[in-house]
Amino acid sequence: MYSNKLICDILFYIDKNINNKINIQDIADIFFFNRFYIMKLFKKELGISINNYINLKRILNSLSDIKNTDDSYLTIALNNGFNSLEYFSETFKLIIGVSPRVYKKFTYFIIKIKDEEINTIRSNLLKLTSTINKIDNYKNNLKPEIKKEKKLSIF
Repeated sequence: MYSNKLICDILFYIDKNINNKINIQDIADIFFFNRFYIMKLFKKELGISINNYINLKRILNSLSDIKNTDDSYLTIALNNGFNSLEYFSETFKLIIGVSPRVYKKFTYFIIKIKDEEINTIRSNLLKLTSTINKIDNYKNNLKPEIKKEKKLSIF
């Protein structure tokens, strides 16, 4: 079974613009479809809402910033497409299971955090990467386009 071309196009658009403001109405306008139709089709095809997918991608991108930089959490949030630190922290905790601060400690093996928090982080990171991998595989299963040959006619 091949992937839906519209959904793949939307996924590519989201991936390209992940750090910018993205809303479903803009996506609907760009692809000339009703936003409710797009939301329903996206959920049907991928088992996840568009907003949840966008948040998953943004949180996944923010993980390396938290680990590898000393930027403030506000800077990391804004650089990854979030409008506020509060929404970033709330979304991060919902997806990863701990706050960005606890995750930062987790990335430094010297700092002790609770075993329960370590297990939560590992479990949620596995879910996150599994979901993203499933969607990446979906994008790669697009039906190849067959180009019609133009026939020359003398009549």
